[in-house]
Amino acid sequence: MPGLSRTLQFSAVICLTLAIATTAYAGDLRMATTTSTENSGLLKVLLPKFEAATGVHVHVIAVGTGKAVKLGESGDVDVVLVHARQLEDAFVASGGGIDRRDVMYNDFILVGPAADPAHLRGQKDVIQGMDAMARAGAKFISRGDNSGTDVMEKAYWKAANIDPKGKPWYISAGLGMGEVLNMAAQMNAYTLSDRATYGAYRAKTGLDIVLAGDTRMFNPYGIIAVNPKKYPGINYTDATKLIEWITSSPGQQAIADFKVNGEQVFFPDYGKTVASGK
Repeated sequence: MPGLSRTLQFSAVICLTLAIATTAYAGDLRMATTTSTENSGLLKVLLPKFEAATGVHVHVIAVGTGKAVKLGESGDVDVVLVHARQLEDAFVASGGGIDRRDVMYNDFILVGPAADPAHLRGQKDVIQGMDAMARAGAKFISRGDNSGTDVMEKAYWKAANIDPKGKPWYISAGLGMGEVLNMAAQMNAYTLSDRATYGAYRAKTGLDIVLAGDTRMFNPYGIIAVNPKKYPGINYTDATKLIEWITSSPGQQAIADFKVNGEQVFFPDYGKTVASGK
């Protein structure tokens, strides 16, 4: 019966389409994020709570912010959680990202050996601190990976009118924050770190905080969905669930409750929405 055959064929196509859709959106969300959220242990606390509340499993790709944004720009992930506002704004302006919201903040800190050869301890001006390190020829380990931390470090050198590239005391590692902290400890060097990752590595590295508190060291984190109009295959449904949860009262409280060695290292933004770009 030709009519029945065509009906069965049509039904098979519909079933296959539904199966593909179910596979693509079966509660598996790809998130690119900075190494600080991973190395600090924050995600190990947050994501199980989110998964329990929604049934959505999050596959984490922890890289520098620059690489995380590029994964979003190429449609290789569904959502990004990062901390470099300039890169975030460019991602939204390009049409690659939408629904950006502030999530939390902490601060950057300069850390180094207890001996503090550049005599930074007690200073409050990060630009003067960078200048003092350069004048002292004190060894400095840079992330060198276009992460949020790396972008901020480069901005500090620029503000101090210093080009550290090629200097014998300056090492560009191209590594994540935890690895750079270990490297700084081994080489009796300084580095710029986010406070959360430093807290998680402080005991094993023995590095001291030598400069903190400058308002220019403020470090906000934002979450951005990849635009489904640009990449129809991305899991926008579950990306939205994560954005809504992490900026909701339960998500923000989970951030506030997270501590490293008894110290709060991330501070919730309590759901302030900025530059959605929708």
